[in-house]
Amino acid sequence: MLDARLRRQIAPATTRLAQPLAHAGIPAWAVTLAGLAVGLAACVAAGLGAWWWALGLWLANRALDGLDGAVARLCGPTDLGGYLDLMADLVVYAGFAAAVAVAVPDARLAVAFLLGAYYVNLGAWLALSSLAERRAITLGDERSLRFATGLAEGAETIVAYALIAVLPAHAGTIAWVFGALVALSAVQRVLLAARLLHRAGTDSGAGRGAAEGRRQTAAAGTSTPTTAPADGAPSTGTSASRVTPPASSASRTPPPV
Repeated sequence: MLDARLRRQIAPATTRLAQPLAHAGIPAWAVTLAGLAVGLAACVAAGLGAWWWALGLWLANRALDGLDGAVARLCGPTDLGGYLDLMADLVVYAGFAAAVAVAVPDARLAVAFLLGAYYVNLGAWLALSSLAERRAITLGDERSLRFATGLAEGAETIVAYALIAVLPAHAGTIAWVFGALVALSAVQRVLLAARLLHRAGTDSGAGRGAAEGRRQTAAAGTSTPTTAPADGAPSTGTSASRVTPPASSASRTPPPV
């Protein structure tokens, strides 16, 4: 919900930080992998209950996640880079939640609900992104995949996990609330998909009907090949298949006597 606004606000800073990396020839995927390593370390720290370490590493992971996009924009984004960035995010999101379940047993049911909401929301988002790409539907922003806005996005995830690290005794409550936001985001995206795809299907059906009508009109207006007169006179437009051959002398009506 806040991602687009947050990216605009931090874009100048991330661009300045990314310029030395881009000039040094460090690719965006290398920054992504570094962020993944830091994120996995945050998951380990959370699982061990080292919450302040988990908080610092989590925030560092999110900073690197913003930095790799800035490097990609300077060096030229690639589909592989966008794919790796998404996969790294998903690994860290799920890993941190699982680590909370290890460290805080009372929060396990809430974490299970959160992970289930992640699963449904991810399916709704990726299916809509794929269909929007295929049907050339305008959706989201300039990132590698088409993102449909939802209540729970990257910025909200940063806040939720940071709150868990600061208030681990309330991890269950935080996970329930954030899981509900993720579930509502899934519903929001399903409704958006139903509206966009229904409209696209209606427009596509109307377009196919119009094209078929034009094809039939063109077919009806196209004459069959004509037979050119032997003496070079202009064609009368009479179809060759409709020219009646002259009757033989035996079949002609005799003249009156």
